[in-house]
Amino acid sequence: MNKNYYAILMAGGVGSRFWPVSTQDFPKQFHDMLGTGDTLIQKTFHRLADVIPKENILILTNERYNDLVLEQLPEVEQRQVVLEPAMRNTAPCILYASLKIQKENPDAVMIVAPSDHWIEDEATFSKNVKQAFEFCAKNDALMTLGIQPTFPNTGYGYIEYNKTAQNTIKQVNQFREKPDYNTAKAFIAQGNFLWNAGIFMWSVKSAVNAFKTNQPNLYSLFENGISDYNTSSESDFIKENYPKAENISVDYAIMEKSNNVFVIAAEFDWNDLGTWGSLYDKLDKNDSNNAVVNARTLTEDATGNMIRTKNDKIVVVDGLSDYIIVDKDEVLLIYPKAKEQDIKKTLKKVKDEFGEQYG
Repeated sequence: MNKNYYAILMAGGVGSRFWPVSTQDFPKQFHDMLGTGDTLIQKTFHRLADVIPKENILILTNERYNDLVLEQLPEVEQRQVVLEPAMRNTAPCILYASLKIQKENPDAVMIVAPSDHWIEDEATFSKNVKQAFEFCAKNDALMTLGIQPTFPNTGYGYIEYNKTAQNTIKQVNQFREKPDYNTAKAFIAQGNFLWNAGIFMWSVKSAVNAFKTNQPNLYSLFENGISDYNTSSESDFIKENYPKAENISVDYAIMEKSNNVFVIAAEFDWNDLGTWGSLYDKLDKNDSNNAVVNARTLTEDATGNMIRTKNDKIVVVDGLSDYIIVDKDEVLLIYPKAKEQDIKKTLKKVKDEFGEQYG
């Protein structure tokens, strides 16, 4: 494997739309959401390890999840777990990890990948990543993997690329915010729009330069710690300085401000597994069109449901369709799929009514 290949695996989110399975103490990336025998972070790590030396994969997460990472990824050493002492969105943690990588290997090219995405065709994923790495190693480029839209989704941002480009790698014209339905339809009709999957690739030099140019204050904050990175004094520097970082996404911080941004249209199926409904879409269905994880079910006049329990729990459902039914310890959720975007609000009400320990 190429020793210059690195990865930042993003594993700090809470995934509150997957409540009650995903909680602040045990978020979705550490669960086997698909019932495959592997948790989402394990699936992602092994997918990246097909391209990148295992020792070059950094796991970026909140400090409260350190033990979970080491437990679920026994191949990983403590030095590979990059801990955030505060939640500050994606730009600060990516810059921090990039400076660590640059200090170790200034010739590095890297991928930034979320830990909770579903990708079935892993061989094609590897092929697309290698294409991007080869381009980024030779060019000053910030790259992203875009997903070919299959319907006018209003839940994703979009990437508009140069329509005249004949190559697989296309220059990005602009990023577009999450659209309304009619705008999303117009994007798809134009034929040069992709979903923004939040998967980025670049040389470490290009990434650091982009932060230096576009986010001088953020860059200066983390540059002050270069002598501490990858040493025993790193933790003290980060604990003192990380909370001072601006709360800003990498999209806003550098991608939307740079003119050297390129995209590859991914050739693999992809799902961001952001909601119970998106999980339902990807799971096999039984004869009643219910998606079932772990449970044993007896259904009557019940279709289109997402059902998840502890192993082998018997669930009887009669006269209920298009619902999310999730049993987890002391919480049972029975919720219409059509309202799944409101689960975050419901979780807040549960915490207010019954206590923080339920979220």
